[in-house]
Amino acid sequence: MEKHYRLKNILINIIEDIKKQDFLVYFRKISILEIKKDSVTFWTVSGFMKDNLEAKFTDVIKQATIKELWENIKTISFLVDNNIDTPSNQDVIDCTKFYKEHIKWSKKTQKNSQSDDIEISVQDNNTISNRYTLKNFVVWADNQLAYSACEAVARNPGRSYNPLYIYWDVWLWKTHLLQATWNAISAKFKWKKVVYTTADKFITEYVAAVKKRNIERLREKYREIDVVVIDDVQFLANKEQTQNELYNIFNLLYDSNKQIVISWDRAPKELTNLEPRLRSRFEWGITVDIWKPDFETRLAIIQEKAREKEFLIPQDVAEFIAANVTENVRELEWVLNQMIAEYELTGTTPSLNKIADKLRKLSFTTDMLWEPKKVTQRTNIRSYEDIIEVVSKHFWIEKEWILWENRKKEFMIPRQISMYLLKTKMNYTYERIGNIFSGRNHASVLYSCKKLDKMLQKDKKMLYEVNIIKEGIGM
Repeated sequence: MEKHYRLKNILINIIEDIKKQDFLVYFRKISILEIKKDSVTFWTVSGFMKDNLEAKFTDVIKQATIKELWENIKTISFLVDNNIDTPSNQDVIDCTKFYKEHIKWSKKTQKNSQSDDIEISVQDNNTISNRYTLKNFVVWADNQLAYSACEAVARNPGRSYNPLYIYWDVWLWKTHLLQATWNAISAKFKWKKVVYTTADKFITEYVAAVKKRNIERLREKYREIDVVVIDDVQFLANKEQTQNELYNIFNLLYDSNKQIVISWDRAPKELTNLEPRLRSRFEWGITVDIWKPDFETRLAIIQEKAREKEFLIPQDVAEFIAANVTENVRELEWVLNQMIAEYELTGTTPSLNKIADKLRKLSFTTDMLWEPKKVTQRTNIRSYEDIIEVVSKHFWIEKEWILWENRKKEFMIPRQISMYLLKTKMNYTYERIGNIFSGRNHASVLYSCKKLDKMLQKDKKMLYEVNIIKEGIGM
């Protein structure tokens, strides 16, 4: 679902940069196969489309992709998908239909911006997938409470656990659970107005209302809602005016017994960049978390995902993947998709030896099949040198490049992470950290730490990298 959302934004950027005729001729149907650290691969409908996209539009697509994802995307590639016309393939975008919808939406937005009254949309049904249900959500020990709370809310919204606050570790089916709750309430209470939105959309709505001097209209819209699910609230951090308005809307909904479901990537006590009075509102109801699944659950997840995609995966292969791909659900799905793609493109059926070799190449495991699984030993941190050692190994660079003055991004990020960990986990002073890193001054270190902290609030990939490093050093 995330790839589909990313692809929509990429196509919007492309529409703005090329002629209508070129877009309709050469972008008939397209989807994203995979997103890696520095590359993106797209599915296309035919060899003709693939050749023309490569020859004429690689730079345009690359720039649009960089704008949507991150600036270290270096390569864009295309493959032909013979099954791209399959109706059940929800990752595919029909570009002709998408272009018409985009133009219609643009005209409507322009018309609304010229009117005296602002039309605020708090719901985009295209972001909700009906594939997500509470029945097909895999429950494990560390998400049981979150699942049960969502199930209770779906049975009796506004009466049970209000507000419901969910926080999670990286990529652990949070979106599935939230949208499944939305789907369950919408199906059972057809007369209720149920809204699923994100913090980013709320910010956009608030800014639009401010420009039109029609804040009351925004409040009126939310006042009419019976259930509101607000995802990724961490993006409201440091946006004081938007937080103030959410505080007002929260009170309107809560006082009217309207159900509120909120998700964040950290526990309430860690919401240091949130207004204290808004944070206290979030703690009025119940707080639940979602953490990493165990082996049995990872096995159940990959088997469930394979059934959804109508792909037969051998038991020994599924068990090997579950034993070695341990960080999050997203990685499990990604490995499964790699297997399916290889089968569809080459006809190669998955086997234990092949998947073991694949996982070694992808750096998920270094174990041989006949070797017992080793328990990863955490580094015993005694000094700043130990942290720098762990960071340098994680990013595969020399320690000297972290310590010395070098403004290349591949060295700046590891350097900022090292400073951040020394400050937040070892309580080093800014002056002491500066002395370690080539005699930098207090202000320079402070800036680096604050910059990384902001990145962690917005960039889930960066948060994931830092969490891996913390796990390795036992922090």
